[in-house]
Amino acid sequence: MDAEAGADHYLILQIRKGNEAAWRQLIDRYAGRLLAFARARTASLSDAEDLVQETFVGFLQSATHYDASRSLETYLFTILRYKLYDLLRQRKATVLSEPADAEGWWDHIMPGTTETPSGHAVGAEALEQQETLLGEILKRLIREMRDRGAFNDLQVIELAFYAGTRNLDIAGLLEIDQKAVAGVKFRAIQKLQKFLAERDTQALSCLDESEADITVARVWREQRLTCLKRSTLGSYLLGVLDEPWRSYTQFHLDVVACPMCLANLTDLESEEEDRTPADTEEMFASSVGFLTRTK
Repeated sequence: MDAEAGADHYLILQIRKGNEAAWRQLIDRYAGRLLAFARARTASLSDAEDLVQETFVGFLQSATHYDASRSLETYLFTILRYKLYDLLRQRKATVLSEPADAEGWWDHIMPGTTETPSGHAVGAEALEQQETLLGEILKRLIREMRDRGAFNDLQVIELAFYAGTRNLDIAGLLEIDQKAVAGVKFRAIQKLQKFLAERDTQALSCLDESEADITVARVWREQRLTCLKRSTLGSYLLGVLDEPWRSYTQFHLDVVACPMCLANLTDLESEEEDRTPADTEEMFASSVGFLTRTK
């Protein structure tokens, strides 16, 4: 467990005891990045602030279902994304079921069943086990590529599996041959099949996008398998991040345009502007009444 996850775990334990100071600290910790995400997708600051307030209330309302082994940041972004989708639907904004292209793919995909705040608590056990297994083998593949410095290959499969980009477009974005793209994808799928067969031969169908109840793309997004640590983003901003991580970080932000990492980056950039207690006081005041219900 890294330092941020450890701090989150402590806060959650205290919040479940009704500790108001811990709840205030959690809001101070996450309000900025959530607000940056919402502001990029709403017409006004007041809409964004309302959505973030609703997100914190939603967290407290579903706190008993929250699995502390999962990322708190991801969980909060998931709730926020659901609130945002509901707002767009109420206002009859255009929300597509599938992305037209890699650019802006996240904002065009309707939240899936397992993305609901209590999705893992009420979902079918077999489906959750399959999703967990698929996440584990994807993490193994990503870790292997990073360990051997194959960041170019990682960029290919991130665009292919995470953003759903076509081979031709990947070749154009990365300025490589289309056959090279196909080769990287083929080898990656072979490794995933090997990893999966070592664990559970009955689960090989989850790599078949035409038949699977879950998909590689959705698991990758939900588990944020290639999202950058906040410390990495901080080093990137300071210009002290070494290669090849600097180039990969720039790719993840500029080409993949990961919405959560961009929100974190925006929040880090604004941290130099002194944030007053009043900036988060309203969010605390509007949600603290729900805190006693988590005891």
